[in-house]
Amino acid sequence: DPGDTAIGDKIRQILLSVEHEAMATRTEVMLYMAARAQLWHERLAPALAAGRCVVLDRWLSSTCAYQGHAGGFGVEKVLRIAADCLERVWPDLTIVLDVDLETAAGRLNRELDRMERKGGGYHQKVREGFLQLAAGRDGFVVVNATADADTVHEWVVEAVRRAFG
Repeated sequence: DPGDTAIGDKIRQILLSVEHEAMATRTEVMLYMAARAQLWHERLAPALAAGRCVVLDRWLSSTCAYQGHAGGFGVEKVLRIAADCLERVWPDLTIVLDVDLETAAGRLNRELDRMERKGGGYHQKVREGFLQLAAGRDGFVVVNATADADTVHEWVVEAVRRAFG
C-alpha cells in the first residue's frame, strides 16, 4: 500500500520518488487516501463481500504513524479524512512489527526511497506513532521484530490464532 491497483501503482511512484523531496505532508496524506480508496473499491470491498479473508501489509495505521504523528499532520485529522474516503477504517487485527532504528537500518539492503530518506528522528517518531496507536485501540498486537525471521513468524502466527481462534 499504496499499490495493487493501476491507480495505486502510479500514486506509489509519485509518493516514493526522490524527485518529490519537497512534497508536503498534507499531499502525502491525500495521495495515500486516494490509493486506499481505489484499493477498497477494486479489491477489498468485493473480497470482503464474498466472505474472503483479506491480509494487507499496510493500511490506515501507517498513515496515522507516518504523516499523522511523525509528519505533524495530526492523527485525528488523518482519521477524519479516512472516515470520508474509506467505508471501513480499521481492520479486525493490526500487527505492529516493532523494531528499533538501528536494527531496521541494518536490514535495508537497497537504495532508499523518499520516505526512507527522511532520517532517524523522523523514523523514531513513526515508531512512537505506531506504538501509541497500538496502546490506545483494540485490535492491535505489537510483536518484537528484532528477533530472527522464524521467531517473528511464530509470534505473528500466534497473534492471528489468538485473534481469530
